[in-house]
Amino acid sequence: MTEIELLGPTAHGPACGTAVLKATAEDFQVNEVLDIPLEGEGEHLWLWVEKRGLNTEEAARRLARAAGVPLRAISYAGLKDRQALTRQWFSLHLPGKTDPELSAAEGDALCILKRARHRRKLQRGAHAANGFTLRLTELAADRDKLEERLSKIAAEGVPNYFGLQRFGYEGGNLGEARHFAQQGSLPEQRNRRSRILSAARSYLFNQVLAQRVAAGSWNVARVGDLLAFTDSRSFFPAGEAECSDPRLAALDLHPTGPLWGEGDSPAGGAVQQEEQGVAADAAGLPAWLADAGLRHERRILRLPINGLSWHYPEPDILQLDFVLPAGCFATVVVRELVSLATAGQTDTPCDF
Repeated sequence: MTEIELLGPTAHGPACGTAVLKATAEDFQVNEVLDIPLEGEGEHLWLWVEKRGLNTEEAARRLARAAGVPLRAISYAGLKDRQALTRQWFSLHLPGKTDPELSAAEGDALCILKRARHRRKLQRGAHAANGFTLRLTELAADRDKLEERLSKIAAEGVPNYFGLQRFGYEGGNLGEARHFAQQGSLPEQRNRRSRILSAARSYLFNQVLAQRVAAGSWNVARVGDLLAFTDSRSFFPAGEAECSDPRLAALDLHPTGPLWGEGDSPAGGAVQQEEQGVAADAAGLPAWLADAGLRHERRILRLPINGLSWHYPEPDILQLDFVLPAGCFATVVVRELVSLATAGQTDTPCDF
């Protein structure tokens, strides 16, 4: 499937030019932001790990082997891409054990930067945000248009699509999801099941968001919308008064879209009708997600880009620095700027 089918239209106009992303791992750097003070004691050893050319699951297996513990004893907050230079936290459950020797896990691809004990394990989604440093190389773009576009997305944000990484190579994860939905079944393997359920939910969300981008309503509140703050999973209905809340203009408050699960969309009016229209056209995916035991959740439609700055280390290189909430994709920021002549592919879902 094409990018436009899996995601949707861009919001700020055609690309300002072309560039290459991920020519090297150093061109795509991610730092996990974790606002949890570590206590210095407890049965969980937390590790701040730098990895290059290694995805999160492979890093977890390396740590498990080196520590002599089962893979289930390793926890992490989010999945990070293979083709990148990333720094993220892992925790090892070591009840009654001293700190293990972990040098066997280290090498060119993995380095342990920090260690600390804590009483609790690291939970999925526990990180507050991800900080990014991206280098777009072989840049061929209209510099004036690019500067204008950068200023615009800094002020207005971008549509909060799930990135192509979520869907696998050529949308393969979504293809699997459709196959199992037609059969009314789920794969036995936990990781595979999680991957295709996530792809199906993400695709449906993207379809709703694509309709709102096309209509020009992705960044405004409508009566019947469900609103949420940037870093909150709770939401509340929008009436006439809420649609004029100044926090919407400040990019603190946003309209949301559905992450399908049990029950109908809790949105109201025309918003609910539009969301149910997407569900009706989805060949059984919403019912399949509900049968899998997922509950209906919401995700913000607009992605604010915190601390965006940029410069040109070389005439044909654009470096971007910014922070995104956990679970959001840096690649959807890039697609509002340039078309990628060559992009790195991911083989596992990741949260950027």
